Amino acid sequence: MSIPLIDFAKLTHETDAIRHQENQVLDKACREIGFFYLINTSIPNSLMNALMREAKRFFAQSQEAKNAIDIRNSVNHRGYGNIGEEQLDENGHADWKETFDMAMDFPADHPLASKYPKMYGPNQNPTDPTTVEVLQDYYVEVFSVAQKLMTAMAQALSLEDDFFTSGFTDHVSVLRMIHYPPRPTSNHDNGAGAHTDYGCVTLLLQDQIGGLQVKNRQNEWVDATPIENALVVNIGDLMQHWTNDEYVSTAHRVRASTTDVHRYSFPFFVEPDYETKVECVPSCATAEKPAKYEPILGGEWIQYRLDATYSYRDSE
Repeated sequence: MSIPLIDFAKLTHETDAIRHQENQVLDKACREIGFFYLINTSIPNSLMNALMREAKRFFAQSQEAKNAIDIRNSVNHRGYGNIGEEQLDENGHADWKETFDMAMDFPADHPLASKYPKMYGPNQNPTDPTTVEVLQDYYVEVFSVAQKLMTAMAQALSLEDDFFTSGFTDHVSVLRMIHYPPRPTSNHDNGAGAHTDYGCVTLLLQDQIGGLQVKNRQNEWVDATPIENALVVNIGDLMQHWTNDEYVSTAHRVRASTTDVHRYSFPFFVEPDYETKVECVPSCATAEKPAKYEPILGGEWIQYRLDATYSYRDSE
């Protein structure tokens, strides 16, 4: 299995024929692999570089400084996650990585934060205003790319252009910074354990170190070799449910390094409004293959998965 390249410039091209042809390539990738590289996005290279710079600065701070915005202090899962906080593969070690999570910033007294306090509310921001500005700028840019990508997916599935994007008014999409330090011992090789993502799609910016692997249909692990300035995109579980398993959510993992190498990556988890109703899209169900899943609210699904992954949320 090779991971295909999808050209974002063609997906959004003004010429119908070019756009349609690339939509077909996208549709094939979503059905057969669930992973692809997205090249020629509209995100400035300078912004990608700035995000990498700020991540290195943020994670290089003292442990005390990072712990000041510990994610355990956030009901709505925002802030800094220490090494070992997350264990994506329940049969393996805890993940050897540290993280920072942010999303749309809602005041604590916002009606949605009052109604769904585990999913909406304020961010816990880094103290450096430059870091915050870069994070916010990248969040806006990558969300725009995600919306155009989901418009192309809707077109590929013979749906209205806004079939998916109309469910993203007060979305709970999360931007995460990840630092994978060198692993401590030779038998602890999972930077991130094998897992599938929870949401609709994930757009990942990674450095040039490598380590991301994708599980193919022969149950073999294949390297997602970094391509400079490209995003690695994968289908999440919610999109697989939405499309009645036509678009596949594929397992992936990150192998930790034994050397003095530090790896950084930036997944953007595209997740709809809490109250977006996710039920089988019309073009993905037939008499021979009826809908497999009961309708569910997008936020219910995401909250359920978060609660299952993070032990500190059990008591909330």
